[in-house]
Amino acid sequence: MDSSEKQRRKQRANAIRILAMDAVQAANSGHPGMPMGMADIAEVLWRDFLQHDPSDPQWPNRDRFVLSNGHGSMLLYALLHLTGYDLNLSDLKAFRQLHSRTPGHPEYGETPGVETTTGPLGQGLGHAVGMALGAQLLANTYNKPEFSIIDHYVYCFVGDGCLMEGISHEVSALAGTLGLGRLIAFWDDNRISIDGPVDNWFTDNTAERFRAYGWHVIDNIDGHDPAQIHAAILLAQQTQDKPSLLCCRTTIGYGAPNVAGHESVHGSPLGAQEIAATRQALGWPDDTAFYVPDSLYAEWNARSKGAEIKSRWHQRFSAYKVAYPALAKTLTQRLSGELPERWHQSLDNLMQDFEKTLPSIATRKASQQVLSALVSHIPALLGGSADLSESNLTLCPTQHQVIYPHQLQGNYLHYGVREFGMNAIMCGLSLYGGFIPYGGTFLTFADYGRNALRLAAMMKQRVIFVYSHDSIGLGEDGPTHQPIEHVGMLRLTPGLMVWRPADALETAVAWSQALQTAGPSALLLTRQSCPALPRATSQVTAIERGAYCLWESNNKPVQALIMGTGSETLLALNAGKILDEKGYGVRVIAMPCWERFEAQSEAYRESIIPSEIIVRTFVEASASEGLMRWVGLSGKVVGLRQYGFSAPASQVFTALGVTVEAVVTATLAQLEAIG
Repeated sequence: MDSSEKQRRKQRANAIRILAMDAVQAANSGHPGMPMGMADIAEVLWRDFLQHDPSDPQWPNRDRFVLSNGHGSMLLYALLHLTGYDLNLSDLKAFRQLHSRTPGHPEYGETPGVETTTGPLGQGLGHAVGMALGAQLLANTYNKPEFSIIDHYVYCFVGDGCLMEGISHEVSALAGTLGLGRLIAFWDDNRISIDGPVDNWFTDNTAERFRAYGWHVIDNIDGHDPAQIHAAILLAQQTQDKPSLLCCRTTIGYGAPNVAGHESVHGSPLGAQEIAATRQALGWPDDTAFYVPDSLYAEWNARSKGAEIKSRWHQRFSAYKVAYPALAKTLTQRLSGELPERWHQSLDNLMQDFEKTLPSIATRKASQQVLSALVSHIPALLGGSADLSESNLTLCPTQHQVIYPHQLQGNYLHYGVREFGMNAIMCGLSLYGGFIPYGGTFLTFADYGRNALRLAAMMKQRVIFVYSHDSIGLGEDGPTHQPIEHVGMLRLTPGLMVWRPADALETAVAWSQALQTAGPSALLLTRQSCPALPRATSQVTAIERGAYCLWESNNKPVQALIMGTGSETLLALNAGKILDEKGYGVRVIAMPCWERFEAQSEAYRESIIPSEIIVRTFVEASASEGLMRWVGLSGKVVGLRQYGFSAPASQVFTALGVTVEAVVTATLAQLEAIG
C-alpha cells in the first residue's frame, strides 16, 4: 500500500471523524471518542470487505455488522450515511433528538442498516454470536457443494467495557466451543474508559483469555494502520474453524490534538475550539460543520457494488431453487418468519387429548409434550437450556439431533450455565432470521438474564423464555430458588407476553400463542403437578384471550370475583366452591396472561371483570404489590411479602398463607364488610 493510497484512506476515515464530532457537538451530547478512534478500522472493513447492499438492507446473505460498543453510534451512522443507506445529512444533524432516526445508541428498527440495538455493553457481542451461530446452522443445513447460499461473515466491534462485562465471558466461551469461524470481532484496545485509563482496573491478558476460549487471536495490530488492519482481516477470514479476535491498539479521539487519548473525549462534545483545531490537524478542506467533499462521498458510496453482489447471489439462489426446490422453499419460508402450513395440526391433536384425558401433570411436563408435537413440524424452532434441560424439560425425545462442537446441526443447544449469554444469543438468532429460539432456566434465575430479555422486548423479537420452577411450589430447594418478585418483574417489561398456565391445556395454548406473537414471550411453568381444570369448549377457546371465566355459581347473582394464575388457579376454584356452598354467588377467573387480556376489547374485559363488582380476591404465589391492580383499593390479595422456606411444597404454601382457607377468609371479610 503506497503512501498516496494510505493518505486517501486516511481522508476517508477522517470523513467519519468529522461527521461524528460535528453531530455530537450539534446535539451537545454523545460519544465522539470511539468513532474517531475506530474510524480507520471501519474504513478498511467497510470499503474492502463488507458485503452489503445499502439499497436493500435486509437481503439474506449480507454480512452482519454489530457495534457492541454502541455508545459510539455516530461511527455506524456515519458509515451508513456515507455508503448510501437511506440516512441523509439532516438525519445526522438530528442526532439524539426527539423522533430522529439517529438515536443516542443504535436501535433496531429505527435506522436502516442497524442490525441490533446495542448500548448495554457486551450484549452486542452476544447478539453477534447468535447471528454467527444462525449463519452456520443454516449453511450446514441448506448449502450444497455446488451452492453456497449462506456464506457471509458476522463482524463485531467491541470495546474495553464490552470485555469487562461478564456476558462477554459467557458468549465468547461458547462461541469458541462451537467453532464459529465466520465471527470476526475487533477489540478497540484504547485503554480508556469513562473513569480514565483502565490500567488500574482492567489488566486482563485479553489475547490469552480468548485463546483459552478457543478463538483465533491476532494481537498487536496498529488500529490506525490500514495495511495491518487489512492483512489481519484476510488472515481471520482464512481461519474457518474458530472465531477470530483482532486486537487493535487505537487512540481514543484520534485526530483531536488536545484531548486525544484522554477520558474527556469519551462521552463529551469536543467544543468549538477543539473541533476547529481538529479540522486543521486533519487537513480538512472546509470548516463548515458536516462538510464532506463530493469526491469522498463518491469513494464511499457502495450502492453499485452492493447491487452487483446481491444480484450474483440472487442468480445463484435461482439456480438453487431449480436444483433443490424443497430446500429452497423451506429456507425462504424460514427467513420470512412465517410458520409452516399445518404447523398446528399435531398441537390440536394433543390439546384434544388433554381435554379427553384431563392429565394431572406439571406444566413443565405438559410443555415438553407440546414441544414433542411441534419441533418436527417447525424447522425454525431452536431449543436450549442453561444446563437445566432435565429440569426445564425443554429437550424432548424428537430432538435427537443435539448440536455438538463443530458439527452444528440439529435443533437443540446446551448453553451451559450461562443464562445471560443464552438470552443474548437467542436475541441474535431471532434477529438473524430463520429461527424461533427458546431457552429454559429456573424462574429465579431470570435475574441473571434480565437485561438481554429487556432488549428482546425492546426489539420485538420472537424469543420464547421458558422458566420452570415458577413458585414456592418447588419446595425443598428453598428461598434461593423460589421466585417471589420475578413474576412481577417480567410483567413490568413492556412488550413481553407473560404466560403462567394453570394446567396442561393452558400450557398448550400458551405455546401456540407465543409462536404466533410478534415479540417475546415468557412461559412460567410448575415443578409440581397441576390437576386438569374442567372447562366447556367455549372456555377452551377463551384461554388465548388471556383471562376467562373458569367457573361461576349457578342461579345466583355474582357477588365476588376470585382470580388466580398458574397452580394457584385451583386454590381460587376450590375457594369459590366453598363460598358458593355458603350461599354466595362467586365467579372464578383464570388469568394465564395479563398482557393478552389487556389487549382485548373493553367490552370483553368488562364481561369478565365487571366494574360494579368490588369484592375481589387475587391469589398468586408471588409478590403481592402488582396484584393490587386487579382487586382495587378495597380488594384483597393472597400473595407473598417475604421469601420462602426449604420444605415440601405443601408445607411452604401453608406456612406462607397461600391456601384455600386464606382465599375464603379474604373474600368473606369483604362480603361481610359491605353487608
